[in-house]
Amino acid sequence: MKVLITGAHGQVGRSLLATVPEAVTAIGLSHAELDIGDAAAVHRVIAAQRPQVILNAAAYTAVDRAETDSESARRVNALGPRHLAEAAAAQGARLLHLSTDFVFDGRSSTPYTPEAPTAPLGAYGRSKLEGEQAVRALLPQASVVLRTAWVYAAQGRNFLLTMLRLMAEQHQVRVVCDQIGTPTAASSVAEVLWALTARPEISGVHHFTDAGTASWYDFAMAICEEATRLGLLPPGVSVTPIRSAEYPSAARRPAYSVLDCSTLLAALPVPQRHWRDTLRETLRSLQSPSC
Repeated sequence: MKVLITGAHGQVGRSLLATVPEAVTAIGLSHAELDIGDAAAVHRVIAAQRPQVILNAAAYTAVDRAETDSESARRVNALGPRHLAEAAAAQGARLLHLSTDFVFDGRSSTPYTPEAPTAPLGAYGRSKLEGEQAVRALLPQASVVLRTAWVYAAQGRNFLLTMLRLMAEQHQVRVVCDQIGTPTAASSVAEVLWALTARPEISGVHHFTDAGTASWYDFAMAICEEATRLGLLPPGVSVTPIRSAEYPSAARRPAYSVLDCSTLLAALPVPQRHWRDTLRETLRSLQSPSC
């Protein structure tokens, strides 16, 4: 099977390329190699490569900047998936598209099912929702929209690496405690995407995250505890909980964005590990050989 991966230099893209199944020939393209916002380029590359499956891990993820740069966010997150879906339809390919918990408003008190009403709070979420809708409209039987949340990895720009840097430099951090979700390792998302490539009968909108729930404060505390235990941080780092109102940002975040993954897990035989376990595994990968 030939699989083309967009956004190959991102967190999930790198994890996908690091875990390519034996029966798959993978072609990874970074943003510099394929700008999915460029319709002509997308059609040209897909026609030349003729993949059976396209994994779209490309995204504009600067949530706050999207509020003042909404056109750039829309170009990548909304028009990009549309271009990929059009090209996939023309070539008879299947499209697996990665989306986000930010399509919800966070007002729920129970996990969001894939069928739950969407109501994004900002430009980033709106652009991602528009991309989902384009994929489903153009490829209703040959696409999967996979929503996930709070993704991190041992490389790239993410909450885990930001916390490790700030904790090492300042020995204290203040982290919001009133936003609830599920930290999810990029490696977990990659595992599910690879499993989906082998299941062409699965289509529609699905959810996947690691198991469990946490606030950003809980996540930061776990990072501090586990990293200190592994020798990645000195002892004595202070983590202080604050309310979202004490940490103003350009974009509003969902207060609660836990995703109900039961539908996908019933259809797909992949493990759903607790977020604390995958965090520990990711932190171990950051240890030097001498540790």
